[in-house]
Amino acid sequence: MKPFHIITITAFLLIISSIIGCANDNIKPEYTPPDINSNAPSEEIVIHDRPVIHNELREQLIRQYTLKHYGAEILEITPQAVVIHWTASDSADGTFNWFNKEKYYNGTLNVCSHFLVDRDGTVYRLTKETLLCRHIIGYNWCAIGIENVGGVDGTEDLTHEQLLSNIALIRYLHKKYPTINWVFGHYQQTEAQTTGLYKENVSGYYSIKSDPGPKFMESLAKGLKDEDINFLPY
Repeated sequence: MKPFHIITITAFLLIISSIIGCANDNIKPEYTPPDINSNAPSEEIVIHDRPVIHNELREQLIRQYTLKHYGAEILEITPQAVVIHWTASDSADGTFNWFNKEKYYNGTLNVCSHFLVDRDGTVYRLTKETLLCRHIIGYNWCAIGIENVGGVDGTEDLTHEQLLSNIALIRYLHKKYPTINWVFGHYQQTEAQTTGLYKENVSGYYSIKSDPGPKFMESLAKGLKDEDINFLPY
């Protein structure tokens, strides 16, 4: 009987070990923010123009949106902030196709950002940089939006290549528009009211956001520490 007991116990331990191993396989590793030190971001940036539809309908919807939310018809912005987003999808093409529509599901101006950064760091310019885009409540009148492909299910997973492209893109924008004083993440929209840039005429108009996550914003701030530009606490 002893050999039987030994074999039984051994088999039992192997089964337990297998179960624990499978459980560990299902545990997602903690997100490690991109490291800016391995490759210094280039001062040069390649921007691929991939414009969304810009027509009279989109301009009409922009005027309607800004009149309602800001009390004036605004087509052109003077950039004072750059806001970082993630798409909550894993497809640059899918995001572009969504932004390309003029109308939102309720008939108002559709959401869109000025730039889209793919997982490999490719940068697409979707609209003129000074066109008002609907990408963050309260700041559209003065903010350029950068969308990064990723963040599915709220997971912090933006890549090293995206980080370098965001750094280079913000440097480019800051040089071109010295009026830009702030960079913040979409999740920091409430804290960003301390900048004095927040405007919203519709009471209760608000959304809760988590993009692009504090770890990415911390890495972004480190990469731009030599740039004369302000970041909010992460």
